[in-house]
Amino acid sequence: MTVVFRDQVAEYVVGLQDRIVAGLEKFDPSAPKFNRDSWTRAEGGKGLSCAFAIPNPTRLEDTNTVLEKAGVNVSIVHGSLPLAAVKQMRVEHATLPSDPDSQEALPFFAAGISLIVHPRNPHAPTVHANYRYFEVSDPKDPSKIAAWWFGGGSDLTPSYLYQEDAIHFHETLKNACDRHAPGVLYRPFKKWCDEYFYIPHRKEMRGIGGIFFDDLNSADHHLLLSTDKDPSSSRPRSQEEIFAFVKSCGDSFLPSYLPILEKRAKTPFNEQQRRWQLLRRGRYVEFNLVYDRGTKFGLNTPGARVESILMSLPETARWEYQSEVGTNAESEEGKLLEVVRNPREWA
Repeated sequence: MTVVFRDQVAEYVVGLQDRIVAGLEKFDPSAPKFNRDSWTRAEGGKGLSCAFAIPNPTRLEDTNTVLEKAGVNVSIVHGSLPLAAVKQMRVEHATLPSDPDSQEALPFFAAGISLIVHPRNPHAPTVHANYRYFEVSDPKDPSKIAAWWFGGGSDLTPSYLYQEDAIHFHETLKNACDRHAPGVLYRPFKKWCDEYFYIPHRKEMRGIGGIFFDDLNSADHHLLLSTDKDPSSSRPRSQEEIFAFVKSCGDSFLPSYLPILEKRAKTPFNEQQRRWQLLRRGRYVEFNLVYDRGTKFGLNTPGARVESILMSLPETARWEYQSEVGTNAESEEGKLLEVVRNPREWA
C-alpha cells in the first residue's frame, strides 16, 4: 500500500504543477515560457523545477511581463535523513520516531510542490504555497512506515493592501478547509500561518497570511485538541482523508490568486511605489534566510539542490537605513504596516 500511496501523491503534485504553470503562462501569453528543468538526485529521487525570470535584463523597468520572477517546483525524493536533519525535525514533529540519543539515520520518502510568484507590479501581491507528504521508515525494517504526515499552506504578501483581495484569498482557502471539516480547520491554520510567517526582529508578519499546517496524521494534533477529544466532531485523519484535504487546498491555488493578479497586474505605479515593493521584498528575504524551516531543512539534506531551494527569493530587493517610507500611519504604506503588525480576520 505504501508504494501505491506514494505514487498517488507523486502523480497529484506533478499534475498540479502542470496546471499552475499552464495557468500562469496563459495569463501572460506574450511573456517567455517557464524554463522546465528536470533533475535527478544522486541519493535517490527526482524533480522538475519550473522557473520564470527575464534572462539578463538591463533594466527591469524596460520589461513588460506580468511576472518578474516565479518558480513552481516538484520534488519526489527518498534516501536517509542525516543526523542534522533528524535533530531539527524531531523538534518540529512530535510523531517522529526513534530515540533522541540515537545516531541512526532515518530512511525517508518525500513528495511535494512548492511555488512562489513575484509579480512586477507593486500593487499585485507575491504569493507562496507548498504542499507535501513525508514519511520515515523503521531503520530496522525499511518496509515498515514509522511515521507519516502532511504539511503545507498558502500565504499572500502584498506591498499595498486591498481589503477585497485579502478577503477573496482567505475565503477561498476557508472554503477548501470547510469542505473537509466545517468550522474546524481554517481558524487554527490561519492563526498558525500568522505565527509562522513572523519576523521577530521586525515584530511584523511577512504578509497578510493564509493557512499553514504541519504534522497532520492520524494522531491527535496540538492545534485541534478540542476537536480531537470530542467524539461528536470529526476531521481528516487517515492518509486518504488528509490527502483529499490537501488536494482541495492545492486545487484552490489558482482560484485564490489569479483573480487578484488579473485585477492588479496593470495598475499604474510610480518609482516610490516600486521602492516600497523592494523594501517589502527585503523583509521576504530576511524571513526566508533566517527563519524558514523549509530552507533550513533543504540546505541540511544531502544532495540539496540549492538553486531550487533559493528560487523563492525575489529577483531584486532593497534595504534602506532607517527608511522613512511607511512611518506615516495614514499613508498607503503605513496601512499595510498596520496589518502586518496586527493580524486581522479576513474570512
